[in-house]
Amino acid sequence: MCGPWQRACARQRWLSRHRRYLDSHRARAHTEGVDRQELAAFLRSRRERITPADVGLPAGPRRRTPGLRREEAAQLAYISTEYYTRLEQARGPRPSREVLAGLARALRLSDPERDHLHHLAGAPPGPPPGPSREVRQSILDLLRRLPQAAAIVTSATYEVIAWNDLAAALMEDFSAVSRRDRNLVRRTFLDPSPRGQRLYGVSDVDAFARASAQQLRAVAARYPGDPEVTGLVDELLAGSEEFTRLWGSHDVSAEPTPRKTFQHPLVGPVTVDCDTLDITDRDQRVVIYTAAPGSPSEEALRLLSVIGTQRMDVPR
Repeated sequence: MCGPWQRACARQRWLSRHRRYLDSHRARAHTEGVDRQELAAFLRSRRERITPADVGLPAGPRRRTPGLRREEAAQLAYISTEYYTRLEQARGPRPSREVLAGLARALRLSDPERDHLHHLAGAPPGPPPGPSREVRQSILDLLRRLPQAAAIVTSATYEVIAWNDLAAALMEDFSAVSRRDRNLVRRTFLDPSPRGQRLYGVSDVDAFARASAQQLRAVAARYPGDPEVTGLVDELLAGSEEFTRLWGSHDVSAEPTPRKTFQHPLVGPVTVDCDTLDITDRDQRVVIYTAAPGSPSEEALRLLSVIGTQRMDVPR
């Protein structure tokens, strides 16, 4: 029989070996600045909270795991199932920034969650390389919940990146044009409108031209290394004397226009109030056009909501 002193010594030796094991385990888990245990747990928790319906996948009759399966998360992130599994088992290599971006997109991480993911992976997030074009789902839902208002979302460079049906009917069917032609600054200074009017015939086109040039100068300072921003500025400087003159003023702020009139080819002039909501964390703006209640413009918007984007001047 061992006495109390011998049992205490044996326990102390066991604790000492256990601490050495934990220390070596933690050291392996934190190699290259990666907290593999926490990264694995975080990925697993984010995967399990997403339902297949959230990402457009069928649930299937025999789904035993909560949320997405590992292979489904891997597929959405554009990485192999084996690689993703190793990450969740704290055995994977240090993920690249491209892999982290894919994981953040696949797991629908919020901006704070994306930053946390980068820190766990030993790759602290830096400043965004260029203006974000990803629109939050809540903003897309908001656009759909505004059936009596025309609403668009623009990026920092004035590219229309989301819209509702009434905006497409009032301005143009953005889904039918290239991404290049959805840029309102390029459309203002370089490209003629398909309707033969500058920027949909809006009444404040000169004010918008000034404001967009001033805002674009500020955007170029925020994203100095982004090739799309610098390419857009170079294209405008080379193709538009008006833009070159406005750019040379070095102004970076402008007063918004609270009301404007669109010249629509089917329903005529549509006067709307223009309200802008800034999405500061994405450097985006929601622009909402509403007509005064009981006005002819409100009736015109109602008619456009029925007509949609169909062209009445094309013979059938």
